[in-house]
Amino acid sequence: MNCPFFHHTVVLLIDHGDQGSFGFVVNRPSDVNFSKVLSELDIDFRDEQAEKVSVLTGGPVSPDTGWVVFDPNRCDPMPSDVIRIGPKLAVTASLTMLHTLTTDTAPEKALLALGYAGWGKGQLEDEMRRGSWIPVDLDPCFVFDLPLEDRWGAALKSIGIDPAWMMGTRLSKPN
Repeated sequence: MNCPFFHHTVVLLIDHGDQGSFGFVVNRPSDVNFSKVLSELDIDFRDEQAEKVSVLTGGPVSPDTGWVVFDPNRCDPMPSDVIRIGPKLAVTASLTMLHTLTTDTAPEKALLALGYAGWGKGQLEDEMRRGSWIPVDLDPCFVFDLPLEDRWGAALKSIGIDPAWMMGTRLSKPN
């Protein structure tokens, strides 16, 4: 997609239905770090805990909201308003989860998305028909394990597409 915000993004689609779609960009860093978020919310933390959580620009909609995307397998306590995306992925906007991320019982893998990507009724389908989006299977490694700059290329490669052949992609690094 040639839109400046969505160019070369990987979006973790959370909900897709008759009324629209909702997800998070998972390969755009935020200018804000987790320590700053915790400080602004008056949440006590140790520096080493705050360093474990990446803060991403989740999308252009409501950038003042925060969403924790995490691996729910080791999470105590589990917030009540969790949306399970798969066996190794869940999301919540719970303030309780921000507190949990500063404890020894925090999930091993988590990120904070500021804002979200949203599409109205039929909008995402129209964009996909035009070739603006290429769906790939859900893989938690695209969300947590790969460096941000490698996620887009890895997602394409997972379905057999060489990113070098995509429009708007440089075939070599600039000098």
